[in-house]
Amino acid sequence: MSSVATRLIHWHKHDGRHHLPWQGSRDPYAIWLSEIMLQQTQVATVIPYYQRFMQRFPTCQSLALAPLDDVLALWSGLGYYARARHLHQAARSVMQDYHGNFPQQQELIQQLPGIGRSTAAAIAVFAFGERCAILDGNVKRVFARYAGIGGYPGTVKIQNLLWQKAHEYLPERNARQPIEIYTQALMDLGATVCTRSKPLCTACPLQQDCVGFRENRVAQFPAPKPHKSQPKKETLFLMLLNQKQILLEKRPTTGVWGGLWCPPEIMAGEDIARYCAQQYGLDARLVADMPPLDHTFTHFKLRIHPQLCHVVSAAASPQQHTRWMTLEQALQAAIPTPVRKLLRQLILSAEGSVVS
Repeated sequence: MSSVATRLIHWHKHDGRHHLPWQGSRDPYAIWLSEIMLQQTQVATVIPYYQRFMQRFPTCQSLALAPLDDVLALWSGLGYYARARHLHQAARSVMQDYHGNFPQQQELIQQLPGIGRSTAAAIAVFAFGERCAILDGNVKRVFARYAGIGGYPGTVKIQNLLWQKAHEYLPERNARQPIEIYTQALMDLGATVCTRSKPLCTACPLQQDCVGFRENRVAQFPAPKPHKSQPKKETLFLMLLNQKQILLEKRPTTGVWGGLWCPPEIMAGEDIARYCAQQYGLDARLVADMPPLDHTFTHFKLRIHPQLCHVVSAAASPQQHTRWMTLEQALQAAIPTPVRKLLRQLILSAEGSVVS
């Protein structure tokens, strides 16, 4: 019987989280959705997205049948859009390959698009009561401090050590130590007590034999990612306005903002009028340079230079991958956060001299 599990389960009864909207469900679809949304995203941010998503797509079948555009539009603003694309792909896989029945074993769940080892384990635990170990970012921090495991958790060596601990601390199968409560307690401890900064060690049920606490080295575990300066990139967005409509272009399904709608991009120094005529059959004129907008991705920083242009005439119908939308319509489309900010700037200035 794991002492760690016993203490965590007892702690969770009084101090854990019990009222999150996805808790108490055995529906693998609802659990899967919450686990994907919670990847690299805080609970407070996820809750309204989760509730809207479940209202719009309450079942795996409804998600599988939905156009990807609708899925991305509902995901817009949550970031890491590959998660939404993988959700859509996985839902279709469940319907086609498993006849609509979500797979129950961790190994099979992990084969679905966008589902890694720890996420598959969490789904198996909460939906099917499987005895599986999880190791998300918060749990890595808990185990690194508790067991005194130094080094950056992103390396294979340290990750393997942490997985060993994750399996070692698992409770045995019995009614007194349900695996679901232990797993939720572990997640809650990392999210609310054993936090990255200013951990609440005095409230931790594992404090008495935590190596990090005993040696006064909590702040040293886990070791941070080796510093590497982020490369900086720049791009120009053409904010093409025609009769209070803006031209947006659907990006390829892979890469940054895959499948989302964005203003056309051009290289610095490109002749805007010639480019618009050749690519879109538009007679467009540059009106003003909007203020640059900075956006940080996981691996690089992007500075966007929006070029506000008025369309004098359109000689051709929009291409298949482009669409004219009102600014209000565009805000409801599948757009990334920086584009949403730029559209809101245009709406706020719509009655001013820049747009009129």
